[in-house]
Amino acid sequence: MPSRNAPKIISGNANRPLATSIVKRLSLHAGTRLNLVDARVERFNDGEIFVEIFENVRGEDMFIVQPTSKPANDNLMELLIIADTLRRSSASRITAVIPYFGYARQDRRAKARTPISAKLVANLIARSGIDRVLTMDLHAAQIQGFFDIPVDNLYATPLFALDIMEHFKECREDLMVISPDVGGVGRARELAKRIDAPLAIVDKRREAPGEVAEMNVIGDVAGKCCVIIDDICDTAGTLVKGAEVLMEQGAKEVHAYITHGVMSNPAVERIEKSSMKSLVLTDSIRPTDEVRAASKIRTVPIAPILAQAILNISSGTSVSSLFDQAGLEPLY
Repeated sequence: MPSRNAPKIISGNANRPLATSIVKRLSLHAGTRLNLVDARVERFNDGEIFVEIFENVRGEDMFIVQPTSKPANDNLMELLIIADTLRRSSASRITAVIPYFGYARQDRRAKARTPISAKLVANLIARSGIDRVLTMDLHAAQIQGFFDIPVDNLYATPLFALDIMEHFKECREDLMVISPDVGGVGRARELAKRIDAPLAIVDKRREAPGEVAEMNVIGDVAGKCCVIIDDICDTAGTLVKGAEVLMEQGAKEVHAYITHGVMSNPAVERIEKSSMKSLVLTDSIRPTDEVRAASKIRTVPIAPILAQAILNISSGTSVSSLFDQAGLEPLY
C-alpha cells in the first residue's frame, strides 16, 4: 500500500555511512534537505542495547538501514529493538533495509542435528513488527520463502555490468565471466549475458568450511580477462585459490566482483598478495580502514539503487525496473 508520507530513514550502528548516503539521494529526489531520524542506539554497561528516538514517527513510513554483518548478533539485536521501538511509537509501516543478510549461509541442514538459522532469523524479524524486508543478493534465493512478510531481493549484477562496461573498455573482446562454483552459475550466466561474454566455471571440492581441496576449470580461459562474480567474500581463501588456478590455465588477468565484502582476516592480506588484479565490492557492509587502504580493492556504492527502491516501495510502485541496466543507468 502506498504511503501518504515521504519515507523516513533510521539507522543502526552497522553501516551509518550507507544510511547517510541513502538520505542524500532521497534529498535529491525530494528537492529539499532530508536527515536521518534523530535517534541514539547505544549500549548499557553490561552490553544491552538501548534505543531512543527523539522525534515524532507516528504514522510515518519508516525504513531501518541495518545490515546484519559482523558483529552479526549485535547488529541483528539492534535491528529488532529499533523495530520494536518504532512499532511502540505508532509508525504506520516498518521496512527493514538489510543490504547484507547475516546467517544466510545457514539456509539448510547440511548435517544431522544442525539448525536452519536463516529461518530462525526470518521469524525474529517478522515477529519484531517489521512489515517488509529490502535486501540484496541473498546467499540463497529461497530464503525469501522463509519470511511470512514481503521481501524485495535486489541484485548487484546489473550494477556490476555497468561498472565492467565502464572499466574494461580496452579488453571487452577478451572478457570471460567465471562462476566460482556450480551453485553460482545462474548469477554468472546473468552477468555474462549482460556484458555479452562467454562463461566458465571453477568446479571445487570443499572438505571443510573455508577449505577447498581441489579445483578444476570447466572452459577455456587461455588469453582471457577473467571476471569472477560471487555474492560473499569472507576470508578470500577460495577466491584467491580460484584466481591462481585460472592464471595457471593461461588467463591473461583475473578480477573479481563480489556483492558482500565480509573480509574476515586475513582476507585483505590474501587479496593484496594474490595474482588477482582487482577486487570490486559493494558497500553493503561498511568497509574497514584496511579494506579502504588496500590497493587492489575498490568499492561501488549501492545507495542510489537502495534509495530508488525505498521510493518505489513507499509510493507503491514496482521495484522490478531496478533489475535492469536501463533502469539503473539514470541512477549512476
